[in-house]
Amino acid sequence: MRIRPILLSAIAVLGLLVGAWWWQRAADGREARLPRSLGGVRADADAPVASRAGSDSGADLAAEADQARLAARLAQLFRRSGVRPDEGVLTFATEAAYREFLARAGDAGVAVLARIEGLRAVRVRVDDYDAFAGALRGRGGDFEAIGANPVMQPPAPPPAEERSSSGQTPVLGGLLSALGFEAADNSAWGQGVLIAILDSGVLGDATFGDNRVKTLDVGQGFTEADSAHGTAVAAIAAGGDASARGVAPAADILSIRVTDTNGQSDLFTVAQAIMAAAEAGAEVINVSLGGYATARLLEQAIDQAQAAGAVVVASAGNDQAGQLAWPAAYSQVISVGATDAAGWQMAFSNSGEQLRLTAPGYAITTAAGGGDRIYFSGTSASAPVVSGAIAALLSTNPSLTAAEAAQVLQTHANDGGTAGPDASYGNGVVNLAWAMDRDNASRVDGAVSAWVFDAKAGTVEVVVQNRGAQPLSGASLAVTVDGAPLLYPLLPLEPGASTSVKVPVVSERLEVNGKIVFRAELAMPPGTLDQVPKNNRAAAELAK
Repeated sequence: MRIRPILLSAIAVLGLLVGAWWWQRAADGREARLPRSLGGVRADADAPVASRAGSDSGADLAAEADQARLAARLAQLFRRSGVRPDEGVLTFATEAAYREFLARAGDAGVAVLARIEGLRAVRVRVDDYDAFAGALRGRGGDFEAIGANPVMQPPAPPPAEERSSSGQTPVLGGLLSALGFEAADNSAWGQGVLIAILDSGVLGDATFGDNRVKTLDVGQGFTEADSAHGTAVAAIAAGGDASARGVAPAADILSIRVTDTNGQSDLFTVAQAIMAAAEAGAEVINVSLGGYATARLLEQAIDQAQAAGAVVVASAGNDQAGQLAWPAAYSQVISVGATDAAGWQMAFSNSGEQLRLTAPGYAITTAAGGGDRIYFSGTSASAPVVSGAIAALLSTNPSLTAAEAAQVLQTHANDGGTAGPDASYGNGVVNLAWAMDRDNASRVDGAVSAWVFDAKAGTVEVVVQNRGAQPLSGASLAVTVDGAPLLYPLLPLEPGASTSVKVPVVSERLEVNGKIVFRAELAMPPGTLDQVPKNNRAAAELAK
């Protein structure tokens, strides 16, 4: 069984879009259909196996007395699935050990491909495993870690399915509306803020204006023939053109290409780019890619970026898994899952206890470069929404740090799923309008926030949230189940807090009718004027 939203608007947008595609380039007609969501009910697919076992300690490897066995262990480590073949990532315990290795690398059977000075880290290609083993044996104290170089890449596109059957609401050009605004002039949002986009590169497009896109090369060049993914991500964060409007169109963009010609990146390159972005002064670092293996080096790069005053925002992944991809899985990262325009979780979006936020990530109109416009879906789209929102808060609140701005978004988010933080929505769905209005002491806004079906308990949980600045006392919730009315008085709610009522589901009615329609309306206390009355009403349908 599944629960899905019922649109209460006069025009059902989806009906106008049957046959449209989630990814459509006007120039070449490439297409894939929009995904289906299970609403508030997760049905996790087989989750990728996440692993931190991307490296072994240097002492452990160097303790191997037999050089041939050590060479075999290294070859096995560097040639397994999901890593750059025959590549190693070495981090050193001391500056002296690091410098000594660089001096003798040519005799150690390796070629140095790249290095990160601030982390004493080296990326190598192994040409002779026996010589490499000989160079390592007995020198375990020189290394913090010796590991493979796991592959990372943009999340796979959501599964293709007819948009007409999805039951989800596309964002299209209504990104600001999906972030809680009735109307807003965002032309100055992001002014003075640098957003780093670690992706496939950013192609030229009118939505970026003149001189707003800067570039850094960490070994992959700047763009490729098809850098549409990175361009779309950048435009969602900071596009300025009316046809591809982003969240913070006055922000500057630092494009750091981290993917190769096959669209893949790796842990070392991402760590290197995070360090480079922070050193270049980026306050927000967007990473719309990831992988299911990691190593301490990546976390060290994130820690260094934080120490420099930046936040790292990363996509959770599109595998419908109960595990976030790295770097999103790190607690230091602002991990982002995907919702539709109405705030319902997209079925493809990964869940996990580490999830911080969810944001619109379904059919957002954005730029693909050279004037092309596309509908872009996935957690790759959700992450730059959050990056742009952080930049917007920083520009309108200069006293905030990037970390504080990210925290504001989390404490002023629409509660999704069960009441309070949960693995599917994190701290909630981004509500930038509420975050920007948080200092308005007179703000009054009660909301029907979410629906969740609990099959085991046989109930539908209706979540109510106080999005105002004052305690909410004396409110009640009227619920109709296939037209039958129920009334639930609500306990007092502090600002930002949520509560829920659990409505019983009559299984016999569901079996006979095939569905049950629920409608809920929040009645505010007498004499109270709700400033956002449209979110006081909601409807949902539970279907077999």
